[in-house]
Parts: sequence; structure tokens; C-alpha cells
Amino acid sequence: MYNILHKYKSVILFALKLVIIGGAYLFIAHKISSNVIFSNTDSITFLKKNLFSNFWVAMALFSFTLINWSLEILKWQNLIDSFKSISLHAAAKQSLASLTASLLTPNRVGEYGAKAMYYHKEERYKVLFLNLISNASQMWVTLIFGLIGILTLSQKTIFTFDISWPSLFLGIGFSFFIFKLIPSKIIMPYWMKLKRNFLKISWKIHRKNMALSIFRYLVFSHQFYFLLVVFGIELDYSITISLIFSMYLIASIIPGFVVFDWLIKGSVAIYLFGLFEVPELITLSITSLMWLLNFAIPSILGSYFVLTFNQNSSLTVLPKSIKA
Repeated sequence: MYNILHKYKSVILFALKLVIIGGAYLFIAHKISSNVIFSNTDSITFLKKNLFSNFWVAMALFSFTLINWSLEILKWQNLIDSFKSISLHAAAKQSLASLTASLLTPNRVGEYGAKAMYYHKEERYKVLFLNLISNASQMWVTLIFGLIGILTLSQKTIFTFDISWPSLFLGIGFSFFIFKLIPSKIIMPYWMKLKRNFLKISWKIHRKNMALSIFRYLVFSHQFYFLLVVFGIELDYSITISLIFSMYLIASIIPGFVVFDWLIKGSVAIYLFGLFEVPELITLSITSLMWLLNFAIPSILGSYFVLTFNQNSSLTVLPKSIKA
């Protein structure tokens, strides 16, 4: 069996590439064709009038996307620098190819395996762990800014929370009960291993990773804000940015596929912005454009790196510490 797999390794790899690229293209094409914003004549006219007719507005939107993904690529290059140096081009290739591969998997799980394929077997655990740190740092930033947004909105009478103390204590008690069902002897070894690996990475790299995560979050949040301004929504800046922060937090805790990102964020955004009487058409247009700019287009670019991927030529030279 091993000999057969080894003999047809190149054929299997090529077939896998076609599945990933074909699946990604089909998903993107389906979402664009089924999206009411991109398939409705009135919606297209609306977008042309408010967006595509202005060259500088379109350039500004693409600039936001370029900066967004440049920061993500720099994040990956910085984290990999914890055990080896890679070029910016290599970091871009790995980041964009892994995005394409992740389209077919829930919560971008495919991103982990795709990035690991670019490294030697001895390095792959480190790569998986670094990708976890990258995503966790972005999630922490989303959580922090999201809570700030929710707290800001909660000061407004139109946006309030009504959680009774018995319900709160019941929820906390249930969480502790579930946690106790899992023996600590199972959790602790994994937790301690993660902690040791985390502490092995220099704080300089951790600080830079968090800084890049914050900058990236602010970039795509203000890309959303910029679109609201372009579409003529006149809300106070603190309210608008708080709505955006809250939307990203709520949407991030809902599991789903990357291809459904626009649908999840769109549903949350319609509810939140609807509280301030923002028309649904504008909200859906913005969430659809954000998905197109920050996921669909980068995924199409990443498909080139998936197609040209060659495991043997992609594997970088092992550092001396690993060779030994």
C-alpha cells in the first residue's frame, strides 16, 4: 500500500490541488451568484452609484484589503521567526494558500494543515502551534474590542441587556459542572505543554504579534466604517465603531465555514445596525463587499500558490537545532 501511494504521490497531490481549487472556486461562484446583492439588478445599480463610479473610493477599499493581508502576512513571518527565518514572499504564499484551503473547512481548520505542509515533519508541530497563537491573538483582540463596543452600546437606552442574576449563576454553575466532568489529569498535561511552548517564544515576538493583530483589526473594522460613510450613513463615530466591534465579536463566536462568513456577519449586522435604522440593503451590501474583498479575492490569489505547490521544493532547510 505504501509503495502504491508513494508511486502515485504526484498524481494524488495534483488531484488534491484540483479538489481544493475547484471547490473554492465553486463555493465563491455560488455565493456570488446566490447573493441578493450581486445578483439583483437594483442592487448592482445601487453599488455602481455609491461605489464603483468613484475610482478613488474603489482604490481606498482595495488599499484597506492590501494593508489587512499585509499585516496578516507579517504576523505569520514574525511568528515563524521564532525558530527560522522566511522571506515575505514565502509568508505570503503560505498565508494565501492556506486561506484557499480553509474555504472548504469549518472555522478555517484547513489553514492549519495547509501551512504545515510547507515545513518538514519535525517542524510541523511548531507550525501548528504558531498558527494557533496567531488565531488566538486575533480572537483576543476581537474579544477585547468587542466588549468595549458592547459596553459602549449598553449605555444607550436602545441597546440594553436583561440578564437575571439566577440565570447568570445557573449558567456559571453549569459551566463549572461541564468542566468538572473532564478529569484534570487529561487537561493539565496538554495545558502545561502549551504553556511551556508559549514561554519558549520570546516576548518580543509575542508583543509584535499582538501589535500586528490590533492594527489588522483596526484596519478591517475601519474598512467597514469607511463603507458606511460612502453609503451615506450618518451616525456618531463612537456608536458606529461600537456597532462594528460588537458585530465582529458576536459573529466570531458563531461556528461556520469561511464561505458563509458574509451570511453570519450579515445577519448579526442587520440586527445591530437595524437598531439605528440603517437600511438592510446597505448593511447587506457592506458585509457582502467585505467578504468579497477580504476573503474571496485573496482566496483566488491563493489558488495560484495551491496549484504551484510542490512539497519537495517548498520545504525549507532545517535549522541546525532541528537537524541535530
